[in-house]
Amino acid sequence: MTLFPPSAPDQGLFSTPNFMAKKPAIISTPLPDVTQVTETVEQHFDRLLSHDQFKILKAVLDQLHMDAAAMHGAIVTTNSYRNFLSKLGYRLILVPQIHEQDCYSRMGPAGGIRAVLPVHDIATYSTLVTLVNYDATVTTTPKSMDFYDDRLAEFKTQLMK
Repeated sequence: MTLFPPSAPDQGLFSTPNFMAKKPAIISTPLPDVTQVTETVEQHFDRLLSHDQFKILKAVLDQLHMDAAAMHGAIVTTNSYRNFLSKLGYRLILVPQIHEQDCYSRMGPAGGIRAVLPVHDIATYSTLVTLVNYDATVTTTPKSMDFYDDRLAEFKTQLMK
């Protein structure tokens, strides 16, 4: 009993296979090159900012109420968080510490705080708080400033690729 019948009636079970000397020509229409899709500066900025690694940075940038074009221009021409904020018209105020719970009671135009943005760092058991104020200032601590310097540098690297 044979498991595989011979390919032709005059060939035996162990016939030599047929090899092709050339590759057959494949005729097809090429797929569109997805790398050539045009994306505006604002769309590119927003797409990168929506990545999980920039979620914390995005929270601060959203509270600045600036458009993507202005922020993009500020990022590509600066190398620090302080200078970035300055180019957007915000002044950075450094304080030794910020008590997060106290800030919530001062939210609103009367208290001067537009947004309280805490970052809970599990590795160091600390909370880095940033305040966006109505008077075009951002209040934060030196540790928070260093944290946002790093995030902004990482974002700028991705943006410039």
